[in-house]
Formats: sequence, C-alpha cells, structure tokens
Amino acid sequence: MIIKRFQNRVAESRLALPFTGIYAFVVCAVGGLFACQLWVQFVLLALSSFLMMELNNANALIRIYSRMVSCSFLALAVMSHFLFVDIRCGIVQACFIAFYIFMFSAYQDSHAVGKILYASLMLGIASSMFVQVLYFVPVIWILLATNIMVRNFRIYVASIFGLVMPYWFIGAYYIYIGQPEALLGHFEQLSQFGSVAAWRNMPLLQIVTVAYVVLLSVVGMIHFRLNNYKDKIRTRMLFETFSFMAILTILFLVLQPQHVSYLLALLIVSTAPMIGHYIALTHTLVTNLSFYVMLAATVVLTFLNILMPL
Repeated sequence: MIIKRFQNRVAESRLALPFTGIYAFVVCAVGGLFACQLWVQFVLLALSSFLMMELNNANALIRIYSRMVSCSFLALAVMSHFLFVDIRCGIVQACFIAFYIFMFSAYQDSHAVGKILYASLMLGIASSMFVQVLYFVPVIWILLATNIMVRNFRIYVASIFGLVMPYWFIGAYYIYIGQPEALLGHFEQLSQFGSVAAWRNMPLLQIVTVAYVVLLSVVGMIHFRLNNYKDKIRTRMLFETFSFMAILTILFLVLQPQHVSYLLALLIVSTAPMIGHYIALTHTLVTNLSFYVMLAATVVLTFLNILMPL
C-alpha cells in the first residue's frame, strides 16, 4: 500500500499551480515588478510558465495528474532573481522551452520537417541573444536520431534553415543601419573562451544558487534512472534528452562560468521536469523529508537573491 505523504498531496493538488503562481507574483512584486517596471520580464516569465505547462501536457511527462513540472519551473525561475531581471535571459529561456515542445512533437515522425524547422527557429532566436546556444546544436542533432528517432536527411536540412532564418532579418537590419560588421562580431563570440577561475570572482550567493539547481538536477536524473522502467518508452526517451542536455549544460557552466546567467536559465528548463517527476512519484519518508528541505531552501534562496542586492 502506497502512503500518501505531504509531498504527494501537494504534487497531486489542483491548487498547487495557482498557489505557486500567486507566490511567484508576490516574489516578483517584492523584487521590483512595480518599483522598477519589470513588466516585460514578467510577461516572459508568464509565457515560459505557460509553455512549460504545455510541454508537460503534450508529452504526459508525469504519469499521474500533477502540475509539479510547471510549479518546479516557476519556483526555480523566481528563485534566481538575477535571471528574472534580465530580458535576454527570459527570451532564451522561453525559446528553449518552445524548442523542446516542437522537437518532442516530432517523436518517431520522419515527415516532421515543419516541426523541426520551428524547433530550430526557436534555437536560432535564442542564439541571437546568447550565441553560445549554437554549441548545443551538434548534440541536439545526435539526440534527434537516438532519442526522438527521426533520421531523415530533410530533417537536418530543415534544422539548418531554422537556425539561419532569424539571421536573415538580423543581417538585413545591420546592413540597413550600415553596421554589417556587427553580425560578424556576434559570431566571433563563439571563439572567445573565458577561464574557469572566473568562479572565484562570482558572488557566493550566485554560486550557491547554481549549485542548488545542479543538485536538484542530479537528484532528478538519479531518480529517473532508477525508476524509468515504470514509464513508457517515449517518456524514457524524453527524460534521457532532459538528462543529457542538463549534463552538457552543467559541464558548460563549470568550464565557462562567465555565461552563468544564460546557462542557469537553460539548466532550470531541463531540471524542472526531472525534479517535478521526483516530487510527484516518490512516496518514502526520506523523499518527503527532502521535499521539506527543497521547499525551505528554495524560499530562503529566493528572498536572499532579492534582498542581498537591495
């Protein structure tokens, strides 16, 4: 007999997402939503939350009724307040969630050229804000073949077109204003590498925030690896994609900490489904205690990230 503990009652509650939404609004208000007029950032956060909910619904990431994927994303997104205030981070995050939605919809569909085009278009838009997103492309092409199981040549041609498409407009704009060299400068950033020693100059609170999200990601990965036999093959493939992308992002974070804001935004997107799965589908005393610790740590880090800059 499965004992329903506090974490399970929260995970299965229909009030979980509305309550988390109210909590996120309060956090944003305290963090300067009204005082600093952060309305664009708030709209991007709301859009990302809606897209995360759609990602969960369209792919049945959790095999019971639960909104923990969306709740986990919202909680982690507002916790990292230094990401919320950055419009570019918000755009990258929203585009990355949309990328997952389009890519997963192409599962085992060798004719899903349009879906892959849209998925790559989202990556292209994200790369216009953070060009290093393009480093993920070769790995994504491999995941398309191994996990999404689409291996049609036209799929990869569509992917290239989708990636390039935003730059047709950006390039035309730079030519119009007489600064075509600005586009070249954008891509030159791909060859600029920082030092791992940059971690020493980073605020301690920011390091702790990153370490906490990495820890949640690892917990989610281990949990799914031990329990993936309970899920459908399609769900396993999608969560393996989350895991692989999370591992790649963590490695990128370790080696290039100067991009911490953008990479943490991407890591939160891949981590939220995995930790949501963990919260919703575990029932032991230890996991229930870990849920209390997660709640406390998330709330404390949220208000520290807001109050310390003030």
